[in-house]
Amino acid sequence: MDRRSFLKTSALGGAAAASTTALAAPAYASGKRTLTMVTSWGRGLAGVFDAAQRSADMITAMSDGELTVEIKAAGELVGAFEVFDAVSSGQADMYHAADYYFVGQHPGYAFFTAVPFGMTAQELVNWYYHDGGMELHDELGQIFGLKSFIAGNTGAQAGGWFSKEINGPEDFNGLKFRMPGLGGKALGKLGASVQNIPGSEVYQALSSGAIDGTEWIGPWADEKAGFQEITKIYYTAGFHEPGAALSLATNRDVFEGLSPAHQKIIEIAAAETHQWNLSLFLANNGAALQRLQAGGVKVMEFPDSVWDAFGKASMEVHAENLGDDLYKKIHDSAMASMKASSNWLNMSSGAYTAQRDRVLG
Repeated sequence: MDRRSFLKTSALGGAAAASTTALAAPAYASGKRTLTMVTSWGRGLAGVFDAAQRSADMITAMSDGELTVEIKAAGELVGAFEVFDAVSSGQADMYHAADYYFVGQHPGYAFFTAVPFGMTAQELVNWYYHDGGMELHDELGQIFGLKSFIAGNTGAQAGGWFSKEINGPEDFNGLKFRMPGLGGKALGKLGASVQNIPGSEVYQALSSGAIDGTEWIGPWADEKAGFQEITKIYYTAGFHEPGAALSLATNRDVFEGLSPAHQKIIEIAAAETHQWNLSLFLANNGAALQRLQAGGVKVMEFPDSVWDAFGKASMEVHAENLGDDLYKKIHDSAMASMKASSNWLNMSSGAYTAQRDRVLG
């Protein structure tokens, strides 16, 4: 499906096309503007809400207060998964979220968060800034009246929390599991009943038995969420999000109405937030994992048979979407960049860290 056909058949495309008339202009006061940012995160949700706050604070600081960003946490103006529609239609000025929440609008959005068996955080930024990823993010955003930038990264995410051990692919059959994006679609092929639940609601769903397990982020954010109070079975390596980016998207009419300097401030604030946020997660995960283990959490890895099943299911999900021209364009670009980056990374830093760990014990 080409972009023109997609616009004709997409309700969101129609909303985006109508955004010029629907859009409420940013609030003005003494030459200053207030931009409303809606987010997919509960207020204070570790790491991800921090990224939204960081980008908002950076925009205000770098503009010397000419732009002020008013943050609305999930549910304060719109629901966690309604932020895309709100910004595309002009109900809000910008959103901060994980773009794979919006694969229903277009499956290509998954690549700007993470896809199963996809890019690490370093490989992703290589693609985004030097191999055409940013331009493809913008091409996708044009369909929906958005100007988007990656603005945060969790690093490699954990496989998740389970009510029982996973000894083979058959253990996913009938399992009620929270996993968004294309990873969730792959898990569904193994027979799981996949749930897409906003982050602020996951603890309650797990503790009530509404779900049997969940992925969230990694040791630090998971510990903050309190999942270790419910189950002690934790798989530390996941197939679904090897380097998950977050995104800051501005309504395109709003963005184009800003001065070139203010546009560049949003772009730079997003890029700075990405690196700051990645280091926030990675700096805290090691110590958090030690605390979890000390508290009785059983740290596990999936067996090879499960990884093989993950891989087969993931390739099927990609294949199902390759008929969409833009998805194929994004997929082929990302995979080519990943292959080129990983060849060197494996031979250089990968080999080095393996030897460093061997030598230092």
